[in-house]
Amino acid sequence: MSATAPAAEQTEATSTELAIETSGLTKKFGQQVAVNGIDLAVPRGAVFGFLGPNGSGKTTTIRVILGLAAATSGSMRVLGRGVPAGLDDALPRVGALIEGPAFYPFLSGADNLRRLDAADRHANPATRDDRVAAALDRVGLAHAARKKARAYSLGMKQRLGIAAALLTPRELLVLDEPTNGLDPQGTREVRSLIRSVAAEGTTVFVSSHLLAEVEQICTHAAIMSVGSLVAQGSLADLRGSGQTVVRVTTPDGEGAVAQLRHLGLDAASVAPPRGAGRDLDVAAVEAPLSGDDPAPEDIVAALVAAGVRVRGFDVEQPSLEDRFVALTGEGFDVAR
Repeated sequence: MSATAPAAEQTEATSTELAIETSGLTKKFGQQVAVNGIDLAVPRGAVFGFLGPNGSGKTTTIRVILGLAAATSGSMRVLGRGVPAGLDDALPRVGALIEGPAFYPFLSGADNLRRLDAADRHANPATRDDRVAAALDRVGLAHAARKKARAYSLGMKQRLGIAAALLTPRELLVLDEPTNGLDPQGTREVRSLIRSVAAEGTTVFVSSHLLAEVEQICTHAAIMSVGSLVAQGSLADLRGSGQTVVRVTTPDGEGAVAQLRHLGLDAASVAPPRGAGRDLDVAAVEAPLSGDDPAPEDIVAALVAAGVRVRGFDVEQPSLEDRFVALTGEGFDVAR
C-alpha cells in the first residue's frame, strides 16, 4: 500500500488483519456503564488473552461482539464483517464457549453434540457422526461419549463445551474462562488443546482472570478494568512497558544510595530482603533503570570501586502481573 492511499483503504486493509475489531464499543444497563468505549484489536492467528478481574466487563464485551447483546454505541467487526449486520456470515466461522456449558443432563455427551450439530443449518447431516466423534476425541472425551451428561464432572462438561465449539472448522474460537473449575490435569489438557487449535491457524480469544494461564498460552493480551480497556498489545510489549528495577543488597545502604545517585539513578532504600535477619545490618536499595542508564555490570563495578560491599544484585524485569497492578491498582489471581 502506498503512503498516499485513501484513509478508507487503509482502514479496510488493517481490518482484514484483525479477527475482532471494536471502535468506541459501549454497553450500558440503565445508568450503569458495563463497557466504556473500548477499542479492541485482535490480530488474526493470535492467542489473545482478555484479562481482568471478575466484573470488569469481559463477558459483557464478548456477548456484544457475538451478537448476544446489543451495543449501546460504537462499532464492531468480526472476521471482517460488521456486527450485527454481518453476523449471519461471520458466526458460522466462529466457535464459542460463553459463561459455561449447558447440556441436556439425560442425554449422553455424544447425543448432546448431535443435537447441537443438527441445529447448525450449515452442517452436513451425512457426516454428523464423524464430526461428533472427532470433536469428542479432540478434547479427550471419546471414552465418555455414551455417558449421560449428568454424570460428567465439571471439568468434563467444560471440555464437552469446547468440543461443541469445535464441531466444524473455525476461524475464530472464543472461550470465556475455559479452565474454570478444572483440576490441574484438566487445565493442562485445555491448555494443550488451545495450542493445537492455534497451531492450525485459528485465532483463539481467551477471557480469563487467571494470569498464569494467559502467560503460558497467549501471544497477545488486553487488560480490562471497571469496564475500560487500559492496555493491549503483545505480551512482550505489555511486559516491556513496565519499569525495570535494579536492587542492591548491601550492609552499606547509604553508600549504595549515594553512588547510584552519582550514576544518575533515582535510588532509595526499601524494605530489607527476605531472609536477611533483623540482627544483620543489611539494606536493600532500589533504583529504576532505563535504556540510557549504565549497564548492570557497570553499576556493580562502580559500587565496588566506591567501597560499597555488594551482597546481592538483581535486575528485576517487569512482569505482566506488575503491569496489571500498575494499571488497575488491583490484585490478580496468579494461581489456581
